[in-house]
Amino acid sequence: MPSPPSPCVAIIGAGAIGGLFAAALHEAGVAVVVCARGALETLSVEYEGETRVLPVRVITDPASVTPVDWVIVATKAHDTPLIAPWLARLLGPSTPVVVAQNGIDHEARLRPLVGERPIVPALVYVAIERTAPGHIVHHTGHDVVVPADAAAQAFARLMAPGSLLSVRTEADFLTAAWRKLLTNVAANPITTLTLRRMDVMAEPGINALARALMAEAVATGQAAGARLSADDVEDVMTIYRGVNPSGGSSMLYDRLRGAPLEHAHLTGAVVETARRHGVGVPLNEAVLALLEALDRGLQDTRP
Repeated sequence: MPSPPSPCVAIIGAGAIGGLFAAALHEAGVAVVVCARGALETLSVEYEGETRVLPVRVITDPASVTPVDWVIVATKAHDTPLIAPWLARLLGPSTPVVVAQNGIDHEARLRPLVGERPIVPALVYVAIERTAPGHIVHHTGHDVVVPADAAAQAFARLMAPGSLLSVRTEADFLTAAWRKLLTNVAANPITTLTLRRMDVMAEPGINALARALMAEAVATGQAAGARLSADDVEDVMTIYRGVNPSGGSSMLYDRLRGAPLEHAHLTGAVVETARRHGVGVPLNEAVLALLEALDRGLQDTRP
């Protein structure tokens, strides 16, 4: 009896996260096509002291693709509307869409573009940096958290043969999403606004600010139904102490590249949710105002 055909996965976005998923799936023996703006012939991944150079199939024109078995969306959250032409060509009647983006509103973001097809929100606990097109440097982390529904479990099985990423399911995904947001709501804006790497988080004043930003986010998440507590803040501080101090945040890397910032889906998500539930978040509101002003300034320098 012949073996079933190997699934084909399309990854939309060739940045750090998209590149890592491409490498992980290649290692797992899965056929991958990367949908991106610019052409690449190879993907170079620095991971735990080794540099792996992988062949990669990149397509730059949505008209050149056909429906696939899985789609992974690995663009920045604010770029989601721009991928509609890709999704229109890549999606079959029941193609699941994995959303490997920051934020807490993965399904709401993608649902208008994918109809009733399964959506798998994915929380990626990885510090990784794209240092050049086709070259990514892994700093720390390999966990990916998804819900416990059938589509998410199938995605975990798809990824299981590889070792670069470890996918696990979580029944209380709302709480998991807010816990992931906690890791971003302090480190991303602080590193971006100070133009510092993660070593800045060890400074006493910055440490206190990070705790206060996360405490506001905990209160907001609780109001939204997430089972958060002060212990979650301490867990994030432990994560910060364990990361490579020379690593940065995704938002810092965007600032260094002059790219649009993702503040609306991180700090902005806290502020918007807090306003809906009547929770006071003055520190996050102040940080959001700074990030918005910074992003407007960066826009003036973009070509």
